[in-house]
Amino acid sequence: MSEIVNKSDKRINWIDQVRGITIFLVVYGHNFPFNEKYIYSFHMPLFIILAGFFHSKTAYSGQIQKRAKAILVPYFIWSTFLFFVWFFVTSRFGENVQLRLSPLKNFIGVFYAQGDRDYMDWGIPMWFLPAIFLTFLIFHFILKIKSSYLMFATLILLIGLGFFYSGLGYPNLPWSINIAFVCLCFYTFGFYSLDKINSIPKKTSILLALLMGLANFLLYSYNIKIDMYRAIYGNEFLFIVNGLTGSLFLIFLFRSFPLFGFLAFIGKFSLVILALQLLAMSFIKFVLLYLFGPSDFNFSEWERFGYAVLQITLMIPAFFIINKYIPILNGGYKKI
Repeated sequence: MSEIVNKSDKRINWIDQVRGITIFLVVYGHNFPFNEKYIYSFHMPLFIILAGFFHSKTAYSGQIQKRAKAILVPYFIWSTFLFFVWFFVTSRFGENVQLRLSPLKNFIGVFYAQGDRDYMDWGIPMWFLPAIFLTFLIFHFILKIKSSYLMFATLILLIGLGFFYSGLGYPNLPWSINIAFVCLCFYTFGFYSLDKINSIPKKTSILLALLMGLANFLLYSYNIKIDMYRAIYGNEFLFIVNGLTGSLFLIFLFRSFPLFGFLAFIGKFSLVILALQLLAMSFIKFVLLYLFGPSDFNFSEWERFGYAVLQITLMIPAFFIINKYIPILNGGYKKI
């Protein structure tokens, strides 16, 4: 494939660009923009589909260990670091002073990885890493089922269990395993779709991008705002349809026009951005407090967008340092 461009690992440029725009939407979405409901209708499903793209087609020795090194090791390193920053610094400022969240619960949250603020105020977005590892692990073993009928029946059963448990209103299970069951829907789609997507001609991809984008735009408002980390899906059918159509819109768009090199660059550091985005915003708020005094941080829409850009820009030095000296914090190997 002419699109594969990396020495140490097979990377597809347009996929890195899709990953880049997706992590930007994650950061922007956490700044509570006016189009938050639209972004949340597909941005996490898209991350899951991208993960499914690269699930190995054949099992090999050490596959689970390799994925654990790429996901769980950086998760625990980052989470421990973020907890201590929260404990000694950020929990002592702003609304955290009034909330008086339990340090013990937040420490337990490093291992519980359930996503709730009571347990992960130090870094709620980090819930995704253990959940996507469990998604990989479950799918890894499902692929070992020899009967294709039994394999897909198992997938449907687990996805259904994920939705059923979430509908009961109980707290998320450790490592958000109930959400990992639901993630299988998009992960499986990603696993089986990459070769087919790559075989579609450019003109057809452009047309499909327009159709998928239009479908998502017309349908997303009929569902509630999605919060996957809280296992809030609203109408399950609309959740799946919107997740797929919104994801395919960006996939076909960037496959047709892979013109945004900077997005590919930040896409290679999506794990670092996931970990540092809230700290970057805390730093921005500290600077604003110092320059302008007390504020309710009621940002305008342009400020929300601009600060998302600034958050990622502030992390760029960390990208180069981590890539050169501690690549384990970005999945275990150098990416530039």
